[in-house]
Amino acid sequence: VQLQASGGGAVQAGGSLRLSCAASRSLFNIATISWYRQPPGKPRELVAYITTGGTTNYEDSVKGRFSISRDNANNTVYLQMNSLKPEDTAVYYCAATPSGILSTLRIPSSYEHWGQGTLVTVSS
Repeated sequence: VQLQASGGGAVQAGGSLRLSCAASRSLFNIATISWYRQPPGKPRELVAYITTGGTTNYEDSVKGRFSISRDNANNTVYLQMNSLKPEDTAVYYCAATPSGILSTLRIPSSYEHWGQGTLVTVSS
């Protein structure tokens, strides 16, 4: 398994969760890793990404609330989610690509590797 996502759960609005995406070392060292989410009945959307060099980018609705980081010692990318809202409810996926083309990172088909989803449910 190249990517393994974990950390989802059920929280009340205003709460926090931290998602983890563990990668194989060979993939982690070369890949931009992103978090996507898919709300019920909606298409998958990019939440945030982090490149091997540490460049990050966030979807507008999560800026200031979510933070993505890389733990190089443990080959893991984290998504810290604070001030959660009911509209953050979704299945969250991590994905990885060795491609360095930032303009393609919003396109799910650009990723060669996907982890299994982890469900985040935020109640009001």
